[in-house]
This record gives sequence, structure tokens and C-alpha cells, in this order.
Amino acid sequence: MNTTAQKNELIFGYSSGSLGEAKSLFVSMYLFLNSVAAKKASIFDNILADNLAELKDVAPKKLSYKDCINLSSNQNSNIESVNDFNPLVSRIGNLKNLKWKSVYKGFKEFIIKLHDKDSIKLIKMDPGTSVPLHSHNGKEYILVLEGSFCDEYGEYNKGDLQINDQKIKHTPIANKTNGCVCLSITENEVVFFGKFASILNLFTFIKSFFK
Repeated sequence: MNTTAQKNELIFGYSSGSLGEAKSLFVSMYLFLNSVAAKKASIFDNILADNLAELKDVAPKKLSYKDCINLSSNQNSNIESVNDFNPLVSRIGNLKNLKWKSVYKGFKEFIIKLHDKDSIKLIKMDPGTSVPLHSHNGKEYILVLEGSFCDEYGEYNKGDLQINDQKIKHTPIANKTNGCVCLSITENEVVFFGKFASILNLFTFIKSFFK
């Protein structure tokens, strides 16, 4: 399901302002890391802006970018350019300073708490670490922030986005040299398959009560 159409739909939703808080943060990082995706977002922005200008009941104001920014005097000396602005770091701080939660050996996560129905988190996998064969009851969005991982469908590097649904079963494996750090959204719980599936699914079920 990792198709261009799915990615474009996600980007268009961001440009139109129809996404929730979690997916908006997710897509903003995708655009920050992926220049091709950022160009598509710019095209969608222009199309939507043209449509807005054609509305008879709306009178757009001519504003400069300075009119849309409200900075205190002590922030003015530390203004970052748009190209340097990292939306995730601005939200949760430097990733190196996070208190990661160990799920199992070589696999850590950090839950980003937002007021949204979608669950968004950071995943950190040590070199060579794998996730058992699994699928999802809803869509799963994975964005590589650092390093890379591979599965049955290909290799994903920094700035790459993978979108999966319940039809996709995969076994992600972190790069054997650098590992990987990913930003992930899951619309529903993971469903495991294989030898230890019953135990893993029971653990997932119990874990859902403590979100």
C-alpha cells in the first residue's frame, strides 16, 4: 500500500488543514526531510490558495510573512530560517535528551502525547534489531528520521515514508551498522503472526489499557 497516491493524499490533507494534530506533526517532518514531498506540498498550497482567492464571500488580506509571526524580543536573535526549522525538535526537544522506554532488547520507544485519536511515537532500533512479523488493524505510517531499515518490500532511508494497512505483513529490520530512528503513527493495534504471536498479541492487548 506504499503508493504515491497514498502519500499525495496525506500531503494534500496537510495543505488543506484537514489532518489531526498527530498526522500534521508527522507530515511536517516528512516535508522537512524530503524535498520531493515538500515540492508537492508547495504545489497543493498554491492550488488551494488560488481556489480561496476565487471565493466570492472571502476577501483575502495582503499580508507579508512578518504579519504572521509574533515573536518576543528575546526570540528575535535566535530566529531559524524556514529551511532549518525542525518541527519535531521544536515540539519535544533534542532527540538525544529524550527518556526512551525499552520495550525489548534493542527496541525503544517514546510516546509523543497529543490531544488526538491517532497515536504517534518515536521508535529507536539498535543495529540489526528486528520486529516480529506483524500487520495492523488500521493504517501504519512510518517515517525514517535517522539510519535505515528494510523489510519484505524494500529498504527505507532517512526521509522515506512507508504506509501500510491490514493487507501488509512485514518484518522490519534495522540497518546493521547505524540502526534507525523512526516517527510512527498507528491507527489501531498491531497484530503479530508466527511462533510467539499469541503471547505478543496478549501483551499488546493488555498494553492498550494503559495508554
